[in-house]
Amino acid sequence: MTTRPSSETQMQFSQQARTGRELVQYERAGAWIVVAHGDYDANSIASMAKALETAAKKHSRVVLDAAGLTFADSTFLNLLLRIHQTTALCVASPAPQLRRILEITGADTVLDVRTTIEDAVA
Repeated sequence: MTTRPSSETQMQFSQQARTGRELVQYERAGAWIVVAHGDYDANSIASMAKALETAAKKHSRVVLDAAGLTFADSTFLNLLLRIHQTTALCVASPAPQLRRILEITGADTVLDVRTTIEDAVA
């Protein structure tokens, strides 16, 4: 007999897939990796903020895998700068849109930005 998720659970999964805000997290080489997918702005930042804040409290090294990020605004940038003040935060594989924001604002000179996850955890 196969157990099926409740319709409420199915709806939560559908909403996550539709909004692109699924968060995958894992440990690698002593760093905690948080993987971003989709768009992050004032209306959608809550799940990422919670994940990064929790990671910063529990881990001395946190890496944000930003390769799957499709949009980020000043709310997201502010979150990264805030987390950077509490732990060793590294932004790995930033998508072109995020890289542009980091460069324009000068945040790339403050944050540790790496081309790959491998570089970030080395």
